[in-house]
Amino acid sequence: MPRYFFHVTHERRELDLEGAELPDEHTAWNEATVRAGQILKGLDGKLTPDREWRMEVVDESRITLYVLRIKAEKRK
Repeated sequence: MPRYFFHVTHERRELDLEGAELPDEHTAWNEATVRAGQILKGLDGKLTPDREWRMEVVDESRITLYVLRIKAEKRK
């Protein structure tokens, strides 16, 4: 089964060195959305305006398959 990695960048880049064995890219996308929701919930107000939160889903060949981005912006 292929392995997928979920790297997160917010304040600093955190590489997923373990990854997860999943059957396909579609399942990796679903896993990314679940993980992203859990991580964002855990930020507890630490997402600040003009700072991006980002998750990259990468396959075993280190090819980026998906990127999830959330950027808070303060209205000017």
